[in-house]
Amino acid sequence: MLAAALCAALLLGGASPPALAWQALEPGLDLGLFDGPAGAPGDGKIAVVRIDPRRYRVVLLGASMPGEGALRTAREWAARHGAAAAINAAMYQADYRTSVSLMRTRDHVNQPRVSKDRAVLALDPLEAALPPARIVDLDCEELRTVAPRYGTLIQSIRMVSCARKNVWAPSARRTSAAAIGIDGKGRLLFIHARSAWPVHDLVDALLALPLDLRQAMYVEGGPEAQLYVRGGGREVERVGAFESSPAAAASDGWPIPNVVAAIPRGPPPRTSPPPRLRPRTRPRGG
Repeated sequence: MLAAALCAALLLGGASPPALAWQALEPGLDLGLFDGPAGAPGDGKIAVVRIDPRRYRVVLLGASMPGEGALRTAREWAARHGAAAAINAAMYQADYRTSVSLMRTRDHVNQPRVSKDRAVLALDPLEAALPPARIVDLDCEELRTVAPRYGTLIQSIRMVSCARKNVWAPSARRTSAAAIGIDGKGRLLFIHARSAWPVHDLVDALLALPLDLRQAMYVEGGPEAQLYVRGGGREVERVGAFESSPAAAASDGWPIPNVVAAIPRGPPPRTSPPPRLRPRTRPRGG
């Protein structure tokens, strides 16, 4: 009743009701659309998908993995694997397969080389007590202490440090961007900015938004940067813009080799209680 009265008062006063930043698509899956810094071409919005890894299995999918072989858009990767959301995993080399920096699962190694980049997304914990997803800041923690404890590691460029600081150097260059973050409750944030901002300015904007953003890493820029989510009867696909024409987003997602995807966890298996033992009875008569 209070919310209805507030909306009515605002409408009577000629003001618009406040927009709700987050929309729940499914339990553990939320979509937010926020205003970015002023003055950028395009829609000026930052899209964020918030994922509870206790309800969604967050995995690396890639063209170099057994049984794959093809490049796909984020939407196509999600459809192929029944995922609710997908985003670029990291930048890739000229072979359109191999990541620039470390990328591996417990069953497959895409890139064994640890680069100078300072952020590593760790998924698939090998110990039950570990967080299901985290970002490791290599200035705050040694990778060798984390690597044996997680099945999946994806290295990329650090945006927000373990101290919640913007560590991206200021630059005049503008680009669309895709990023992956972690909030204070350990939820993953798939972040996409179609409008071309300087990345340093984008990071400042992310830290100012109601995301409770704790750490973040850059995973792609330009028209390759994309985000896909579906749930609650909605389907959203965000595609980056060309750097030479920052107001013109690519009309369709570009096929990309590697994505991080969120796949709904199935309900726990139903276990039937063991059958009750019946006492043996003597046969009647005799």
